[in-house]
Amino acid sequence: MKDWDQEIAWHALSEGEVFEKLRSTIQGLNQEQVAERQETVGKNKLPGAKPPTLGAIVLRQFLSPLIYILLAAGSVSLAIGETTDAAFIFAVIMLNAGMGAYQEWKAEKSAAALQSLLDVYARVVRDGVETQVPADELVPGDVVFLESGYRVPADLRLIQVNGLAVDESLLTGESVPTVKSTDRSAVDLPVSERSNMALAGTTVNTGRGVGVVVATGLRTEVGKIAGAVTLSEMSKPPLVLRMERFSKQISLAVLGACVLLVLVALAREIPLTEVFFMAVALAVSAVPEGLPVAITIALSVATLRMLRRNVIVRRLTAVEALGSCTCVASDKTGTLTVNKQTVKLISLPPGEQFTVSGEGYAGEGEVAYPTGDAPTGADRFRLEALAKAGILCNEAVLLNEDGDWTHHGDAVDVALLALGYKLGFDPEALRREAVTVGGIPFEPERRYAARIYREEDGVRVAVKGAIEAVLPFCRTMLTGRGTVAVSPEAIEKEVVTLSENGYRVLAVAAGVLEPGAEPAGFDEQDMPPLTLLGLVGLIDPLRPEVKPAVEKCKRAGIGVLMVTGDHPATALAIARELGIAD
Repeated sequence: MKDWDQEIAWHALSEGEVFEKLRSTIQGLNQEQVAERQETVGKNKLPGAKPPTLGAIVLRQFLSPLIYILLAAGSVSLAIGETTDAAFIFAVIMLNAGMGAYQEWKAEKSAAALQSLLDVYARVVRDGVETQVPADELVPGDVVFLESGYRVPADLRLIQVNGLAVDESLLTGESVPTVKSTDRSAVDLPVSERSNMALAGTTVNTGRGVGVVVATGLRTEVGKIAGAVTLSEMSKPPLVLRMERFSKQISLAVLGACVLLVLVALAREIPLTEVFFMAVALAVSAVPEGLPVAITIALSVATLRMLRRNVIVRRLTAVEALGSCTCVASDKTGTLTVNKQTVKLISLPPGEQFTVSGEGYAGEGEVAYPTGDAPTGADRFRLEALAKAGILCNEAVLLNEDGDWTHHGDAVDVALLALGYKLGFDPEALRREAVTVGGIPFEPERRYAARIYREEDGVRVAVKGAIEAVLPFCRTMLTGRGTVAVSPEAIEKEVVTLSENGYRVLAVAAGVLEPGAEPAGFDEQDMPPLTLLGLVGLIDPLRPEVKPAVEKCKRAGIGVLMVTGDHPATALAIARELGIAD
């Protein structure tokens, strides 16, 4: 068995050990190795049923107990010479099959077209040359390049990173991107904490990286999930179960009636031939030939209505199954929420809170008191000071191009730029005016970032990060009465309150470098005394249409559950807002 066919803790190995086990190098594989491994491990694809042929779809329309009864009735009618009845029954069967097959064939074509939009390509090194190949052709040992916006095509052991952060909400439910490194990890770490791994199906949020493929297809983490789902047994839709029960009941009823008729007829000494024809006529007349067509028409109408709402129903009976639903278990991140970090609350020292409207990565919204009034005077000045520091200590881009908001960079940075727009700033113009001359980049171990910039009145520093990392640098805080000594206890209490309400809390501070201080080579030891400007509460907000949808489900008697891998406090805050928890 090859090393790449075994379960290995790749995250616990060094770069050299990974290449050795995969028999690969930084120059990638050669074509002979690729061909050999493709033959061994197969395509880098998740399991999935082959799309049915048109013949299979047509045949599927006849797999119903009621259709079996109709076929039997039609065959008997034909055998006894009742060609009119037989023709009518078979016409009904063919009409039903034709309508059902047409609807399902259209749905299959739509699903296939949708799948073609998901084709992914990967940048790899083969024979020492960088090239682009379809992701399904990757094999263990391939060296893959990652950039912002790329979909990770396979499970990779990272060997180079440059500010790489990956959105792993697909697997973990955590909406905050995971910052990656190349350091070896402990063997027993869970998947969500393996910072030196990039997993198939996740998306690169910021930065660049290089990784070597260690698992493809079913061997990837998402492939294991897909495999488990594929092996699970599917239950029959409620309509099919009811049709089977009805068909059984009507068969028994017709059979009983025919037996009773035969016994009575024989008791009256009616000829056997006439008795047989009477029994057959009774059986054929008792079968509801129009029922399958009526059901198919009703389901087809419902399928078309679903299609107008951009929902593809591949089998007609699934429509009725959806209508029979009594409980919906929905993923949180990206389904109930927009999967975009958004500033929703600002707390200015010593604890004055302001709400922020608007969702997602767009600069449309307002900052206001909890009462809804717009801030003025000193409060407005303090909010603008905080927003300005957040814009300058920032590496993201958020632009409004003819009403279409485009963004690039870390989710938190983009959220701070959106806040700047809401307070009337033009972030790009502000950056041009304040010339950056140095700074400290964000690192997971450091938990903060700093930016040194020059203005007409001197050189200043803007800092943002976790409160535990930023607060030790702060000597004062900016209040409505001016600058006062910082109160760590009061600030930490406010952070706890915000965290319990589901917010991710960020501290923003600013300071001034002494005249003549050299910003080049600026490090933590050079940090001047800072003034705490305030706390920013970020959260992945609900989609605007979700709360009305949940309320509509409740009115219809459908229970709603939320499934998430997020922090319990965050999950509870979202559930409260939805009205599914208290």
